[in-house]
Amino acid sequence: GKQYPKGIPIYQEEHITALIKKFDVDCVVFAYSDIPYTYVMEKSAIVNAAGADFVLLGPKSTMLVSKKPVIAVCAVRTGSGKSQVSRKIFELLRAKGLRVAAIRHPMPYDQDLTTQVCQRFAGYIDLDTYNCTIEEREEYEPYIDMNGVVYAGVDYEKILRAAEKEADVIIWDGGNNDFSFIKPDLLITIADPHRAGDELAYYPGEMNVRSADVVIINKVNTARKEDIATVRTNVKTVNPNALIIDGVSVVQVEEKAMINGKKVLVIEDGPTVTHGGMRYGAGMVAAKEFGAKTIVDPHPYAVGSIVDTFSKYPHLTNILPAMGYGKKQIRELEQTINDTPCDVVVSGTPIDLTRIVRTKIPIVRVRYGVGTKTAQDIEKLLLKFVKMKKLL
Repeated sequence: GKQYPKGIPIYQEEHITALIKKFDVDCVVFAYSDIPYTYVMEKSAIVNAAGADFVLLGPKSTMLVSKKPVIAVCAVRTGSGKSQVSRKIFELLRAKGLRVAAIRHPMPYDQDLTTQVCQRFAGYIDLDTYNCTIEEREEYEPYIDMNGVVYAGVDYEKILRAAEKEADVIIWDGGNNDFSFIKPDLLITIADPHRAGDELAYYPGEMNVRSADVVIINKVNTARKEDIATVRTNVKTVNPNALIIDGVSVVQVEEKAMINGKKVLVIEDGPTVTHGGMRYGAGMVAAKEFGAKTIVDPHPYAVGSIVDTFSKYPHLTNILPAMGYGKKQIRELEQTINDTPCDVVVSGTPIDLTRIVRTKIPIVRVRYGVGTKTAQDIEKLLLKFVKMKKLL
């Protein structure tokens, strides 16, 4: 904007020592998430050795205060299942006649951020208007599918005030394992027993556990009992007052018969399997559950930046992450899909891929949903919240 007529300068992180000396920097703020503690403190050592303070900003410095009740859904790691819980809360509150708006953790990637100050998504055309990447679409499109409204952008004061005008309750739908940008009246933190122990080992995920009113240990139907027990023990150790709910995460599949006996290319939600560190997601679970004959490895058929993604995340085997940070990468994803010899694509990304890629191969959509018992537990929780806030 006007304060930065030449844009905001961005430098490679490996140059930080030289930058501190060149600009006589007093303070370095660490401002990204889903990072192991060893990595965070390594950066602290580098910054301190160069003479500057190393700062982790907390809620008092960063959280806005809403005029409306706020339910925040955060997590211990990327891909724990925040979105499915956020959407279920949205659905349950609206069923009670309440006006609900979701505010999403910021993800704008457009070079001109002045066009993305306060974004409102209520229709599919809005996704094109704001040049949304696949990652953004994965978060916004499901709300649109429910005839809902979700806000995002870069100016969270404006975003919050706009959402307050059309909502009785606001849902903060968090990103990665970051904490909420808005002070919550109810904080629900999602833990993932498939990565047991990470709830006390990643920044700022542990903060979400310690601050939570409720911790949902998600995916208990697919995790090992000993891993579930580990998460439960860790949560009770650092936050003994938190209500713990066992979360069942169910796979929802369209046209299951198309998977049985077929050669399948599995596409997964990008953030979950890249920096989230998961080896698979809903797509792989569905492919195996519904009888895929073969899971085709996409590595030999990757092109362009998709090749770079596989190099950066070597744990990815037999799955294709839904990468799409710009039109060029979307076309590379499209080519990789079309070049992979398979009968059907099983897509575990929350969006409808057919809206943005053209493929000669049929695509079966797969999504995670909240199990019936878990939905009932969440509904009981919301009833108490609604009564306490005198919303009905």
